Formats: sequence, structure tokens, C-alpha cells
Amino acid sequence: MVRPKNPSPVERTMPGLSLELELYQQGFALVAGVDEVGRGPLAGPVVAVAVVLPTDLTGSEPWLAQLDDSKKLSPARRERVVELVEIHALGIGVGQVGPEEIDRIGIGPANIKAMLQAVADLPLSPSYLLLDFVHMRDCPIPFRPVVGGDRISYSIAAASNVAKVTRDRLMEQADAIYPGYAFARNKGYGTAHHMARLREMGPCGIHRHSFAPVRLAAQAMGGG
Repeated sequence: MVRPKNPSPVERTMPGLSLELELYQQGFALVAGVDEVGRGPLAGPVVAVAVVLPTDLTGSEPWLAQLDDSKKLSPARRERVVELVEIHALGIGVGQVGPEEIDRIGIGPANIKAMLQAVADLPLSPSYLLLDFVHMRDCPIPFRPVVGGDRISYSIAAASNVAKVTRDRLMEQADAIYPGYAFARNKGYGTAHHMARLREMGPCGIHRHSFAPVRLAAQAMGGG
């Protein structure tokens, strides 16, 4: 496995192109950044996204300066970033694994499955993957797990933002289908309000029953 060097976190607080440029120089023509969101919530899917950026970028393009770790950005800023990625990226692929499958196979395998789905969903075939620190077995494409990847690589940061916005939209839709849990606000995470409503109402159709708080709430309601 080819391993481009990680920039030091001390040296870089914003994403850049150093990993991508090094891979281009090594002969990997198309590099996809891959990230997922939704490991921790009690409800909803895990969503992964793969993004292939143009290979002629220098890092000085104004739109790139908008990219950052999605967790650092406001919802409005993330929406704008996603618009820019959709305009400029060579390809975007999306994968998701729902709560029933998460319960069946576990959250770790579900993350990997969603990532592989996202790569397969790309309209072009990448020659190398930069992953926000997830190690995948049996991946047919060379890859590198990057610690803090969404803070280091523009490709991973782009994927991070698209994944976050995609999942947030899904949870906002779920709020209308399953009212009372405030999914539009908490996005399925175990906030105090969500936990209280879970105990009062019991789990709904998109809760992850393999997660202890949901399992305990279901048992308290006589559901298992």
C-alpha cells in the first residue's frame, strides 16, 4: 500500500492538497476522498460520501478556501460548501446503510459498507482512496486511512460536508414521519430531549435497537 505522509496537525489547521498532489505524482490519476457520518446516533442511517476533485487544482482556488471539517461549519456554511463541491467536483458518490442493517451487522461493518457503496456510486473509477481514518479490509482500490482526514485533505473535507448535509436532510424528513423525537434538531443523536422522548414514547421505525439506550427503552415499553 502506498502511504503518502500526513502533514503534521501543528503545520496545518486547514485542509490542503498535499496528499492528493503526492498521489498524482506517484501516478494515481484519480483520488477520491471518502468520509462517513452517523456512527453515534441512536436513530437513522449511516451515510458515506466519496468525492473526486479536479486533478488540476493548485490549492489557491478561492472556492477551496471554503472547505473545512464539516464539524467546524454552521449549517448554512455547510450547505454553501456542498453547492461548491457539486459545481466543481469530477464526481460524487453516496452510500447509506439503514438502522435495520446496522442492527444486523454492527455499526463498524455498516460504516465500511456505506463507504464502499459511495465509491461504487461514483460516475468514474478512482485509482486511490483517502479515508477519514477507517481501515477497510478487502478493498479492491489502494487506500490510506488519514487521522483527522477532514482537517488535512480537501477531498476528505468535501466528502465530510456532503455526507453531513445529506444525512441531516434525511433526518429532517424523518422528523415529519416520526414526530415527537425532534429528529430535525438532534439528527438522531442522544440528546437529553431525545432520550426523554425515547423513554416516554419508545423506539420508532428508524431507531437502532442494537444500541443500548434504544434496547433498554424498548424493554421498558414491553417490546423485548
